[in-house]
Amino acid sequence: MRRKLAAFIARFIALEASSGVVLFIFAVVAMVWANVAPPAYGSFWHHRLGHLSLSHWVNDGLMAAFFLVVGLEIKHEAVAGAFRTWRAASLPVYAALGGMVIPVALYLIVNGGLPSARGWGVPMATDIAFALGVLALLGRRVPSGLRLLLMALAIVDDLGAVLVIAFFYTASVQGWLLAAGFALWGLMLLLNRFGVRSLIPYGVLALGMWACILPSGVHPTIAGVLAAFAFPKASLESVIERLHPWVAYGIMPIFALANAGVPISFPLMVQEAGSPIGCGILLGLVVGKPLGIGLASWLAVRFGGCHLPAGVRFRHILVMGCLGGIGFTMALFINDLAFRAPAGAATGKLAIVMASVVSASLGIALSFPKSHPVHNGGDL
Repeated sequence: MRRKLAAFIARFIALEASSGVVLFIFAVVAMVWANVAPPAYGSFWHHRLGHLSLSHWVNDGLMAAFFLVVGLEIKHEAVAGAFRTWRAASLPVYAALGGMVIPVALYLIVNGGLPSARGWGVPMATDIAFALGVLALLGRRVPSGLRLLLMALAIVDDLGAVLVIAFFYTASVQGWLLAAGFALWGLMLLLNRFGVRSLIPYGVLALGMWACILPSGVHPTIAGVLAAFAFPKASLESVIERLHPWVAYGIMPIFALANAGVPISFPLMVQEAGSPIGCGILLGLVVGKPLGIGLASWLAVRFGGCHLPAGVRFRHILVMGCLGGIGFTMALFINDLAFRAPAGAATGKLAIVMASVVSASLGIALSFPKSHPVHNGGDL
């Protein structure tokens, strides 16, 4: 059982790391497209297909599948992975909480009392694909235990982002549509309760739940997370392994292509970095993430009875904290919900891109001191 779980985790990490490269390529293509032909970029994604624009189909439709995989990963970790016991889960949970609270606090220090305070959720997110991709580039400069810790931290971080979207970025609610969606979810739970293993009825009911929640006022990606928790435990690894490549190599790159296209120039970057939104996001991701993750990890080990994984030292935790500042996918997603005005959304996107580049660069730079191969021991 342990060997099977270890193999599953290894495949998961390898897929996320390689998909980070694809995600980076599509993000660069989006930025080049948006800077070379801005009208073409904007008009393409605003082209309507049925009742929704292409951009909405990506953000409200395809991303529901992304959140389905996120929910499946969370459930899998709770059932058989890093979160099956509190002793195993405590360190990444504490680190993730620190990495959410401190960035939010720094953002609100800059934006408190302003309309832009609504964007407080943007700097709390970590992009697991990009972060694991950078760790893969570092090779033996970081211990394998750090990859597992970062993966667990990012999953907790995703759960926090899902809750924030559900409770704080929801518009006025159409109660009867939401009730219909929850009724379908209840049927999924009943199927699970009665031991139905076939995935077809779960898929059909999940699609119906998404269709009900889409016009309800609650963001439809929440349907993906709810559906994940209704899937049978015995099928989790199978479903994840079927869906994960499609999400990692298809949906996330398309999302990057649709959302990462922002105008870039040095004067513009300086201007936006000095704005409340830009400054808050940069502070939150570049400073708040390593500070929050590092401080929470130290307190958890010092006073909470937690232990660092074998070979991981606190300088590695600082590297992980910097990589946690790569917010990209989830940060762009929350940014789109937080800032309805085009100017605010564009500022937030540019700040996320800048913060992600700086955070990745800091993480790489901090991994180079004492570059001899790491050895076991979780000491200071």
